[in-house]
Parts: sequence; structure tokens; C-alpha cells
Amino acid sequence: MNQIIKLAQKAVEKYIKQGEKITPSPDLPGRLLKEKSGVFVTIKKGENLKGCIGTYKPTEENIAKEIIENAIVAATKDNRFPSITEKELEQLSYEVSLLSEPKMIKKLEELNPEKYGVIVKNVSSDSQTSTKAGLLLPNLSGIDTKEEQIGMACQKAGIDPQKENIVVYKFTAKKYNE
Repeated sequence: MNQIIKLAQKAVEKYIKQGEKITPSPDLPGRLLKEKSGVFVTIKKGENLKGCIGTYKPTEENIAKEIIENAIVAATKDNRFPSITEKELEQLSYEVSLLSEPKMIKKLEELNPEKYGVIVKNVSSDSQTSTKAGLLLPNLSGIDTKEEQIGMACQKAGIDPQKENIVVYKFTAKKYNE
């Protein structure tokens, strides 16, 4: 099993069993301890999603801590699902996505739902401030077109693209799974 996946799994198991956060091991690959990245952690039980939470910009001091935080939040605070129980731990699979820096697009042609994830934000016409944002990872089952991808991201954020101004960012994601 990949060290990135092991880290997410250990973080969830320790937190669910003992209510404690793990600290990153100093023998993790240097990149995980020195670099920063947005990270999404997806947890499934069989084919069923149990949690998917992340950050598109880093909030922790390194990738390892970002994985630990997002794994725990995906397991316990994704409001679409009940918190994971200790009984479920052995039945779970994990996917961790390390995100590139988001870049605003100028044209729809810049998108490819297989290659790029999207972040859609609403913006006011006067101040360019955003109050809502939706994110979709790249290469999701059932999302085949740019329009479907943007539509789903808007739906997740509660944005009506017919009535609200939006800006779209694209990013890549390096996915790790079991």
C-alpha cells in the first residue's frame, strides 16, 4: 500500500478508535514533509462513498498534515454521511488527491473533465468577491462534458449560473489509491 494511502488510513483509524490525531512520521518521503498542496481524501465502503473532503489550497504546514486533517474530516464531518464507525474501518478504501495550484480559465475550451478538476465561484459584478464555491475533482464517473462538470460544481455550491456571475478555475490532481 502506498505511503500516502497508509497515512490517510492510519489517521482515520487512530482518530476513530482513540479520538487522537497522529503526527507525521519523520521517515515519510521528504516531499510530504516539505511541500504544501491542496488535498482531497475520498473514503469508500465498497462502491459507496462514505466521505470526501479536502482543501484546494493548503491550510497546513505540509502535505502530510494536510492529508491527516482532511482524512479525519472526511471520516467524521462530511455532512452528507454519518461518521464512520469503528466497525466499518476494515471495510474502507481510500483515495488521496494532491491538487495543483488552481488557474482561472478564460475560455470553456481550456477544460477537459478527464484531465482537469474545476472550482466554480460566484462573483458580484461590482466587487469581484465570492460567497459560494463548488469543486469537482477530475475524471469522475458520470461527468463526461465540460458543461456537466461546471453544472455539477455549480449545483454543489448552490450557484445558479443563469442568475449569478461565475468564474471557473481548473487544476490537476495526482490520485493515489489502494
